[in-house]
Amino acid sequence: MGELTKKFWNDDPTSLLRVRGGFRLADVDPGSTPGFNGVDRQNADRALAEGARVLSTLQEKLFAGSKFGDARRVLLVLQAMDTAGKGGIVRHVVGSVDPQGIRLYAFKAPTEEERAHDFLWRVRKRLPDAGLIGVFDRSHYEDVLIARVRRLASPAELEARYGQIREFEQQLADEGTTIVKVMLQIGSDDQKARLMERLDRADKQWKYHPGDVDERMRWDTYQEAYQLALERTSTPAAPWFVVPAEKKWYARLAVRHLLIDALERLALEWPVAAFDVAAEKARLAAT
Repeated sequence: MGELTKKFWNDDPTSLLRVRGGFRLADVDPGSTPGFNGVDRQNADRALAEGARVLSTLQEKLFAGSKFGDARRVLLVLQAMDTAGKGGIVRHVVGSVDPQGIRLYAFKAPTEEERAHDFLWRVRKRLPDAGLIGVFDRSHYEDVLIARVRRLASPAELEARYGQIREFEQQLADEGTTIVKVMLQIGSDDQKARLMERLDRADKQWKYHPGDVDERMRWDTYQEAYQLALERTSTPAAPWFVVPAEKKWYARLAVRHLLIDALERLALEWPVAAFDVAAEKARLAAT
């Protein structure tokens, strides 16, 4: 990672944001900036710009390696309450790399066909191929979050699903998928302000749905559901990271750092040419 980016972190956010034993979602300050010492927003923008270049290079190395048999891939899972900024992460973090190296999918309510299968069936169909960064805007976690909040499944069924998720993600990791799971955390008051802004602005009203208020009324129950999901499914193979997201610039900076860290741990290298470079230079020069 570039020196400019490094100097803005007084502690590694990968460690600070990771969910471990004893984690309590209620203890997270949604307006905080853990590990960041960049002084002001201008410095954050500079760090974001540099991080974009670093991430783009790493993504290209991952993609290039897949053309020569490297089966590794990365999966970014984004979960959050409405208005927390998942779209901004997709645009400003993932959007800084070559689109052909990205596989993005936004999970909605399951279709009739999807409901006819187990809840992971539709997820398996959307996994990234080798060399790609997959992005799930919402994910298989909807099937333990919404199901718990709306009581669509029994406690025993939910516990079984947590186990299925752990096994599923372990299998992905064993097959070469690096999983980065991010929950963007905002507060109830901030969500209310963001929803009101959508109503106040003609260019944002398309994002608003009357059902958003109905879901908001279940805020405490959702927080409980998230706490359980984080506890049950944060594993060494697929850890959760909870990112305070009331400062959008911090959330983008932190998620970019998590992706860069995951890719750097792969120790990616440019693939070695499978042909005689000197001979090809001579042939080309002769044309």
